[in-house]
Amino acid sequence: MSDRRNGVPSTVTSIPLVDPHAPKADPSIGDLVKDATAQVSTLVRAEVELAKAEITRDVKKGLTGSVYFILALVVLFYSTFFFFFFLAELLDTWLWRWVAFLIVFGVMLVVTGLLALFGYLKVRRIRGPRQTIESVRETREALTPGHDKGKALTSPESTTDPSGW
Repeated sequence: MSDRRNGVPSTVTSIPLVDPHAPKADPSIGDLVKDATAQVSTLVRAEVELAKAEITRDVKKGLTGSVYFILALVVLFYSTFFFFFFLAELLDTWLWRWVAFLIVFGVMLVVTGLLALFGYLKVRRIRGPRQTIESVRETREALTPGHDKGKALTSPESTTDPSGW
C-alpha cells in the first residue's frame, strides 16, 4: 500500500496542533472513569508506601528493644565473673560462704531482670501502622457516596443566620 521506492512513505503523519494531555472541556464518562481509576491506583500505592514506612519504623524499634534482651542474656551468662566473685569473697568475711555466694547470685538476677525490663519497655512502645489505618479510614469515608451530605446538615454553618447577624 505504501510506495517506498524513493524512501518516502506515501502517507505523511500529521503533527497535532493541540496538546493531547490537556484536559478536555467536556470529558466523557469513560475519561472520568479512567481518571478516577488512575487516581485511586495512585492513592492505593501511596497507602502501601505509608504502611511500609510505618512497619519499617516499628521493626527498627523492635530490633532496638531486642538489643536489651541480648544484653540481659550476656549479663546472665557472661556476667562480670571476677567482680561478683570478689563480692562473694568480701561477704564471706562477715557471713557464711554459701550465703555470700547466694547474695551475689541474687544481685546478678536483679541486674538481669532490670535489663529485661528495659527491653520490654522499648518493645512495648511499638504501635503499628496507625497513620495508615487512619488514612485508609478517611479514604473509605471520602469514597462513600453521600458522605458529605450528612456533614452539611450538621455543620455549624448551616444553623447560623444566612444574613450574617
